[in-house]
Amino acid sequence: MRRARLAAWAMAAGGLVIVPTAVFIQLGLPPDWAPALPATPDYTSGLAFPLVGAFLLAHQPKSKIAWLMYVGGMFSAICVLLSILTYRAAADGDLMLAGLLNDLASIPWTLSGVMLAVLLPLFSPDGRLPSRRWRPLVPIAVTAAVLQAFLFSTGDKARIPNPLAIDLFQPYHADLYNVVYVLTNVCIAAGLVSLAVRLRGADPVTRRQIAWPLFTFAIYVVCLLLGPRFWVIGAAWTCLIPISIMVSVLRYRLFGIDTVISHAIVAAGLITVVSAVYFGVGAVSSLLVSSYHQVAGLAAALFAGAFFQPLRRALQRLSDRMLYGRSGDPRLLAGRLVHEARQADPAEALGVAVTVVRDGLAVAGAAVEVTDGPRMDSGSVGDRPRAIDLIWHGEPVGRLLLGPCGPRRFAVSHDERVITTLLPYVADMAHSARMAADLQRSRGRILAAREEERRRLRRDLHDGLGQTLGAMAMTLNMARISISRSPATADDLLEDLRSGMEAVTGDIRELVYGLRPPALDDLGLTGAVTSLTKETLPPATSVEVVADELGELPAAVEVAAYRIVQEALTNVRRHAQAGRVLLQLTREDEQLIVRIEDDGVGLAELRRAGVGTSSMRERAAELGGTCAITSPDTGGTLVEARLPTVVMEPSPRSS
Repeated sequence: MRRARLAAWAMAAGGLVIVPTAVFIQLGLPPDWAPALPATPDYTSGLAFPLVGAFLLAHQPKSKIAWLMYVGGMFSAICVLLSILTYRAAADGDLMLAGLLNDLASIPWTLSGVMLAVLLPLFSPDGRLPSRRWRPLVPIAVTAAVLQAFLFSTGDKARIPNPLAIDLFQPYHADLYNVVYVLTNVCIAAGLVSLAVRLRGADPVTRRQIAWPLFTFAIYVVCLLLGPRFWVIGAAWTCLIPISIMVSVLRYRLFGIDTVISHAIVAAGLITVVSAVYFGVGAVSSLLVSSYHQVAGLAAALFAGAFFQPLRRALQRLSDRMLYGRSGDPRLLAGRLVHEARQADPAEALGVAVTVVRDGLAVAGAAVEVTDGPRMDSGSVGDRPRAIDLIWHGEPVGRLLLGPCGPRRFAVSHDERVITTLLPYVADMAHSARMAADLQRSRGRILAAREEERRRLRRDLHDGLGQTLGAMAMTLNMARISISRSPATADDLLEDLRSGMEAVTGDIRELVYGLRPPALDDLGLTGAVTSLTKETLPPATSVEVVADELGELPAAVEVAAYRIVQEALTNVRRHAQAGRVLLQLTREDEQLIVRIEDDGVGLAELRRAGVGTSSMRERAAELGGTCAITSPDTGGTLVEARLPTVVMEPSPRSS
């Protein structure tokens, strides 16, 4: 690659030497032999195309487009040099040499024309023809170039004799040359049409790539077809063609041709209208107040300034309507998105955002898929939409799907700058929708758990405690009846009643313990989990409890932390085979951090989350926290739960 780059830059030096040499010789020509046109498109082609072509070859040595640009540009440079040498030889009196050089210049002139004006647009931007139907254009264009060179070299010149002229062709030479000239122009127009056809049938990304060379080629072809009077303008414009092709091949996604066209329309309109207003008001003021030229100038400037801003807005709206239809300037899409989202209901904000994206980007459809959340559609995105990840603070929250471009619209839907501007807003709304969906699911789980807990309490009270108390009442009645007739029977009944009361006391204690462990009220969270470690783990396991000053915690947070520790210690006893357990309780930044770390066997590679693992995560999620279960590099298992210490109280309606 390094040798290819060095060779490319060495080749570029040829164009930078040939054309300046020709210009230097031209400046020394006498006025009688100076060319009628000071510069033609060949001058700028010979400078710009070899330089840009060599730059492309340095990056893509096998690019057909780069080779066409370089070789065609070198032919232009050689043509310029031979043409100037023709005039130099004629000025020195050697007309025979001048005629030979003039004939020789026709070869690179026609070859440069066919390569740069026909083959280059035909093969742009990827080095391939638009389709097989365009293959005949290549031999037709080459044949026309060869015929034009032949007719040019065999024709009769007015000032310089032609040693290669064929007298037999002279009566028909002008007609034949005109026919070939028209055929060449038809081939040039066909090359431009091929770009337009490719643009129409291409995907949105390729359309953006083709728009650059199509725009610059179109202006050049217009100047070329208008004749020699416009060749000076065409010569200046030719410098932009290789640059546009380079942008198309290398960096087309970073530059929007629609922006260039829009700014060109606005600038041209402002210059034209403001100049007309300025000079018109100045002329009228000079006629009415002929002795006050300063007043006329001031009045003209004031009128021009008054027209400037309204005119700029009108021209901007015109260019926007031409390029984007009703969608307007893409730079305003972000503002429109924010404005309409604020006006909408929070539940409908994402749908509004999708609609604005669809209308603003001029696509057939747009959709947002929220991870673990709803999907919002506007229009139809088709079978193969463009998918763009939505990232919110480094976290994927969904995807933005864009359908194909709508009819008669510029391919602005895939303008990377516009999408990059809109993505953060859409990602924020997708995150909000995801959080709302999570909140709704969490509320559903909490309500289901509450109802399930109420059902369990009802069942336990009715089936267990209620029946036990009923049986105890019957036993008490029987003992009262039997106490006078059979004291021994009454004593047995009272003994059974005492046993039943102890069972009821145990059931009530178990029921209360299920609602809230009494150890939390008696010992606090730190003391409760310390006692739990002694009750759960075997004596051989070394346990270390490290707790900060936790202060007052909400009851729900204490219960969740206790249950998570309880389940984690149960898993250690059952599965870990650990010799040491470290339990840490830390409070920081309105969070309670619970860590249970052991030095056991760690997590299995292929494992499924059990009921206990899911229970720990659900308890943390119900409070808006997280619970992660991992295997550190040092071995063992780490359970880390982060529980917010500020818990929202339920509203009266939800409770």
